[in-house]
Amino acid sequence: MKPKILTTLKTYTMPDFGTDVLAGITVAMVALPLSLAIAIASGADPATGLVTAIVAGFLISAFGGSRVQIGGPTGAFIVVVYGVIADHGYDGLVLATLMAGMILLIAGYLRAGNLIAYVPEPVINGFTIGIGVIIGTSQLKDFFGLSMEEVPADFVEKIPALWAARDTAGWESFGIGLFTLFAIVALRRLFPRFPGLIVAVGAGSAIAALLTLPVDSIFSRFGALPDTLPMPSLPDLSYSRVIELLPSAAVIAFLAGVESLLSAMVSDRMIGGQHRPNAEIRAQGLANIGSALFGGLPATGAIARTATNVRAGGKTPVAGLVHALTILAVMMLAAPLAGYLAMPALAALLMLTAWNMSEPDKWRIYMRARVSDRVLLLLTLVLTVMTDLTVAIGVGVAVGLALRLRRRKVPPAEWHTPDR
Repeated sequence: MKPKILTTLKTYTMPDFGTDVLAGITVAMVALPLSLAIAIASGADPATGLVTAIVAGFLISAFGGSRVQIGGPTGAFIVVVYGVIADHGYDGLVLATLMAGMILLIAGYLRAGNLIAYVPEPVINGFTIGIGVIIGTSQLKDFFGLSMEEVPADFVEKIPALWAARDTAGWESFGIGLFTLFAIVALRRLFPRFPGLIVAVGAGSAIAALLTLPVDSIFSRFGALPDTLPMPSLPDLSYSRVIELLPSAAVIAFLAGVESLLSAMVSDRMIGGQHRPNAEIRAQGLANIGSALFGGLPATGAIARTATNVRAGGKTPVAGLVHALTILAVMMLAAPLAGYLAMPALAALLMLTAWNMSEPDKWRIYMRARVSDRVLLLLTLVLTVMTDLTVAIGVGVAVGLALRLRRRKVPPAEWHTPDR
């Protein structure tokens, strides 16, 4: 369970350091707007996204079992975080994150990292697509500039409420959102190694500010961003509160473990490496404990940011450390500028993130799978959208394992690592 950084530093060179620094800065420019957008979509203060990227991102790289893993807040957590905050308040989320970190830490020491092989792939694909649907629809209000006091959390109630508010659409917001969406796609295709996210979101926000358009920004909605990290503190650890939040902590731990190991598997395929799953799980535990102590969000390995790190030339966990320190430097030196980021631009970023999470290029493959796998995927998807992740994951894993036992004499399907 030795962290990869201890292995890689034995043969570390100055050229390696140079490429790691450039890769870390590149990833930070991608992670910065994403961290803010994910925090806002989760119902939290935008600053918590930066705190999570800094604290958890640093710890995941320092103690993780992957050479190139980049950690921080991810879209997969938006749904569960929003639900925990709505039901238990932000202090409840902090406690649930702390407990999830402890669960992951114990799982790492018990060498449970290899258990991901027993989670049916259709379950993972189903709840990932479901999360993408929920994230995408949650951003329609800001993307179209709709005037609504509150967007219902329940999907069945949300869609009619958004439709009822269609006449309040602000076309300035829609224009900024559409411009940002096309800019992100164009920059990714034309300059795949360039951190186009920050450029596209920044350009869309700059247009809104320079033309003084009636478009919400982070500053107008949430106030000024802090320029320092908060002091660490413990949440309320009363017995009743711990028992109340245990199911939420278990879901957070499950998502963090699965997402981080999927990300590590993707990075292994990209660099021809081999991650250490138990060290990775332990790092996720330390990262979530650290994030909770600083009032941050749940964290895990981020597939898109990890892939960006590899494409930018990152070779060792030092790139991840540089990524976290770069975001800290931006927070300390340029927090007022980040406050000008426009909400429609961030909404466009998250809508595209939701689309990529669902991996539409693989839908045909899913539909050609055996009938039981298709039913399991659709069941998990529907339960994720219509109920909540706790029910979806519980039912999906139980049904999936039952199906696996039923066809135990049939060779298991080949595992497909996600591209998201």
